[in-house]
Order: sequence, then structure tokens, then C-alpha cells
Amino acid sequence: MSGDSPVESAQSYDVLIVGAGQAGVQTAMSLRQGGFEGSIAIVGDENELPYQRPPLSKAYLRGDAEVGEFRFRSAEYWTKNSIEMISGITVESVDVDAHEVLTENGLRIGYSHLVWAAGGRARTLAVPGANHSGVFSLRNHADAERLRVSLVDARYAVIIGGGYIGLEAAAALAQRGVTVTVIEVQERLLARVTCPAVSDFYSDLHRAAGTTILLSSGVEHILGENDHVVGVQLSSGEILPADLVIVGVGLIPNVEPLAAAGVVCSNGVEVDGECRTSAPDIFAVGDCANFKSSFSGGARVRLESVPNAVEHGKVVASVILSLPNDVKAPPWFWSHQFDTRLQTVGLQAGHDEAIVRGEPGASKFSIVYLRSGRVIALDCVNSIADFAQGKLLVEQGTPATPEELADTTIELKSLATRAA
Repeated sequence: MSGDSPVESAQSYDVLIVGAGQAGVQTAMSLRQGGFEGSIAIVGDENELPYQRPPLSKAYLRGDAEVGEFRFRSAEYWTKNSIEMISGITVESVDVDAHEVLTENGLRIGYSHLVWAAGGRARTLAVPGANHSGVFSLRNHADAERLRVSLVDARYAVIIGGGYIGLEAAAALAQRGVTVTVIEVQERLLARVTCPAVSDFYSDLHRAAGTTILLSSGVEHILGENDHVVGVQLSSGEILPADLVIVGVGLIPNVEPLAAAGVVCSNGVEVDGECRTSAPDIFAVGDCANFKSSFSGGARVRLESVPNAVEHGKVVASVILSLPNDVKAPPWFWSHQFDTRLQTVGLQAGHDEAIVRGEPGASKFSIVYLRSGRVIALDCVNSIADFAQGKLLVEQGTPATPEELADTTIELKSLATRAA
């Protein structure tokens, strides 16, 4: 079914999944892989088959790939596995007691289990001119396609936000010959997610490619002519020329329908270890789920990553199938910029030591984060071995000294073996 086709108001599903991203798709696939025979439907707000989003800011933006190359599955897969796609529809409200959702066009769809996998939307800038044409966010295929079309004639691009999305887009644009400026309000790039050594490395990487990095800088006004962006005025008064602007300042989780229904939400939908919300028969997964992680010292976190979405989908499928799910792998992330790959495992927030392992100047190194003498996370730049071996150290909370972690002649796996 699609948003252009009528949906019977009496239609009901054993599992109704709201959101066609990684977490929602994984839930459906894991249910079928586990032998679930009930009815499944996925409600998505885009009029196309589900696809992976990470390539949008990388290969797709560079023009090296098309969306058909990174779809999760073919149309035949969904039909063969009796997973109904309800595309181009947004869920506006949830009736917890009636076990129904109401869509924007007035359709009611019932459920036995509801899986909220609605992800989030790009945070916007509250400055004059933010609505000019030529100002983009980068969350879905339509965003990326509009941006890629604009790149054909673009000479100058300004990217607001020095996080992963902004830097990946900056790399893709620079590789297409666009003159890029990155504006970051904090004193270093990636300040929320990594240490100064990694921030400095990426600043140097982008500057070497010709990108201008402006730190501790704010935006006062996005300037336009005939309602199209022509420049960005900084808080300092400086004006930067811009044929296009990309805003990458974070994500707002899409939780309003659940919150209005009385489901407990705080920076996402609060869930327990089985991704259950405070409402009966409702789960939340992926970018919009706020959960307690053993890798954050028990604090609540909301993680925007593919591995987290995959794990949540598998957890919910196991719960619905009444199967055990005892695997709790440490969270991990990646970012690909130019020819450099950053792989992160664990959560570095709250670390008290950051050990440099290798040579940042050689573009191959790792940062090992310790808390109270135990490994809690690693950032690995072009260091696949450290990432692979470091996963076990994080999972075990392996004790280690700064001296042995900094010694590249000592394999990290030997520390895990010793701890075991």
C-alpha cells in the first residue's frame, strides 16, 4: 500500500512498525527470520522502498552511487516475506487504549504490538534567512537529491555544524571541487563525541583539502536574494559567500505522537532493556529510543548509529518471539571522510584519561579512553586491528595502564587475554 492508495480503517496488524529506517526494517526482518507468522506492516513517510541512510552524506553526495544501490532489500523480498509497506504516510497520533494509530490523512490502523522506529528530523537554525532556498539539511534521500542537483552550479558552500554529518558532507563537496567553509560554534570539531587529538586531526585533514574551518563562530543571518541564499553573516559581522548552505546541528527525535498519548519521553522515548516503553505493547527502537546502557555507567543515552538500530530491532523481535537475547555488544560507530576511516567503539563520556596509540601525523592511530583505569572506549583512525581488538576490551572493561596502551608493539588482544 502507499500514501496514494486508500487504506481500510479497520485494517490491523500483529506488529505495526512506524518508521522505515534501519531499526524498523531490522525489526521486521528479524521477526521473519525468527519464524514469526503474524501480520507485519511498516509505515514510512517516504514514497519509496527502505534504504540505508549513511551513504547519503558520502558516496551518494559525491555522485558515486545511486539510492537503488543501498536499498535494504528488493521489492520482491517484502512481498515474499509478507511484510506490507505502507509508504508516504505520517502517523499523527496513537491511541494507547484502543491499540490504534491515526495517520495524517485520517486513517486508523490497529496493532497488537507497536514498534516506534520513527527516528528524528534535522534540527533547524533559528536565524533570519534559514528558510531561503539553497539551505539544506541532510536526513533523507529527497534532501540529498536536492542538494546534489544544487551542486552542479555551486562554487561556494557553507556548512553549519562540525559534527559527523557536516564533515562528511564537507569532504564530499570538496572532492567535487566546491570551495567549502565549515562553521562550528564550539572551540573544536566533533567536540561532543571525541577528544582534542582527534578533533585536531580532522581539522588538519579538511584544511589540507582546501576547506576553511571557523571555530568558536556563530551564525547571525543567512543572506538571500530573490529568496535564494547568497551568503552567511557570522556573529562577528564577517560575510561568507554561499551558493548553498548545509545545516548539520543535530537531530530532534520524532516522539510527539507518543508523548501526547502519555508515553514517558525525555530526549527520546524512554525504554527498558527490552526496548519496552511505559505503555503496554509499545516498543521504541533506534535513534528515538532513550535507554540505560551498561556502557555509559547506567546513565540514559540516545544513540544515533546503525549498529544500535540493528541491535534494538533484534531485541524487540526476540521479545515478541519470546526468545532469549543476552548479547549486549558495546555500541560502535564509523565515519568515512576522504580516504580516512574513523571507527569508534564504546562511549567516551566521563573518561578521565585519553591515551594516544600510534602517530596522528602518519594518519594511523587510536585513542584509548580510560575511566578509573579501565578501557571504556576507543577512537580508531585507519586502525582496523585496534578497533577489532578494542571491542573486547570495552566489553570487558579491561584494566590497563597508559604505558602499555600507548605501546604499539603490544597487541590490544593480549590485554584482553590477560584480563580473562
